[in-house]
Amino acid sequence: MRISTRGEYGLRAMLDLAIHGGEEPVPLKQIAVRQGISEHYLEQLMGGLRKAGLVTSVRGAQGGYRLAADAREMTAGQILRVLEGSGNVPFGEPASAAPSPDPLTRCATRHLWQQLAGRINELLDSVSLADLLAAAEEARAREGAYMYHI
Repeated sequence: MRISTRGEYGLRAMLDLAIHGGEEPVPLKQIAVRQGISEHYLEQLMGGLRKAGLVTSVRGAQGGYRLAADAREMTAGQILRVLEGSGNVPFGEPASAAPSPDPLTRCATRHLWQQLAGRINELLDSVSLADLLAAAEEARAREGAYMYHI
């Protein structure tokens, strides 16, 4: 599976909005600093996400971006499809030095890759931004990242 930096960074920016967003828009500069992503690159990503209706923008000194819907309603699949520019999340047959000349084996392996791509898309469509945040919080709690001192 090939997910470019567009998909990775865009998903991280959307998660940042889910965490830090709310009534007030989040300035792009803050997202860039927290995520370690170029502000210029984020502008490009957010433009595509805005056109797709996944984020809204507010201009001005107090401007920024916010999620266009609740984090429970946005899936990783929706976000990645917008950013990766295709109907499905990109997935291709493995590169091979010598493709099989046998049509039967070529057809059989293509069937496997298509099934795998379908399952990956099903998973991505079943995971919301809220699910990702909840999983991260659970992982952080299990790893003992929360330290309580009295």
